[in-house]
Amino acid sequence: MDSNLEIALIQTHLIWENPIANRKNIEAKLQLIKNDVAIVVLPEMFTTGFTMKPENVAQEEGIKTLEWLKALASTYGFALVGSTIWQEEGNYYNRLFFVTPSGNVHSYDKTHTFTLAGEDKVYVAGKEQLFITYQGFKICPLICYDLRFPVWARNTVDYDVLLYVANWPKPRINAWDTLLKARAIENMAYCIGVNRIGIDGIGYEYPGHSAVYDVLGQQVAFSEKEEVLYATLSKDHIQFNRKKLRFLEDRDPFTLL
Repeated sequence: MDSNLEIALIQTHLIWENPIANRKNIEAKLQLIKNDVAIVVLPEMFTTGFTMKPENVAQEEGIKTLEWLKALASTYGFALVGSTIWQEEGNYYNRLFFVTPSGNVHSYDKTHTFTLAGEDKVYVAGKEQLFITYQGFKICPLICYDLRFPVWARNTVDYDVLLYVANWPKPRINAWDTLLKARAIENMAYCIGVNRIGIDGIGYEYPGHSAVYDVLGQQVAFSEKEEVLYATLSKDHIQFNRKKLRFLEDRDPFTLL
């Protein structure tokens, strides 16, 4: 079991509803990632921005993006994580992919669709959580609005890393900062949040604030500009603090319906 996990977070502008341009932009950044990185995390809907008009994007772009993720993961030797529009059997999904260098593909459909923007009327909500063990770390990936719902992220399986990809706008960025830190503390897990920056096609501004918090809620990484952030996650840090502070053992016993 590896004791450390090196991660990179790509905080970037997104070109509105333009998968080709976004893949080109992100690929240029991936070419510069440090050699020891194991996982690279991209924002929510990293090929389009947070659009409620998925019909403006060709259906084959989802497949192209997945094949692109697989090819780049294989080429560079790190796993890639991010969400994109996915069309299947006439339905649209805000689907997160976790793609490993060996070609394994894990997926998670956003469960809490953002009703304020009408996402619930456009995209089918997911119903199942996803837990991935990668290089000795158990990871729970979620998407944006999921962050507001602590029960959905509740650490009943002793995961090590809680990971959110997002398009979280400037007017509510204080909630983003506060909730990321809270999710880390209450679950005694690293909490990672990757947001975009810039202004989208309907005028919403995104200020970044991508961040990593450790199991005690200490900020490990943070940025408000377009850049790649790096952080080292320590298995020893998790185990030491969970042994010393046995808060997870006092979890309230209830189950989700």
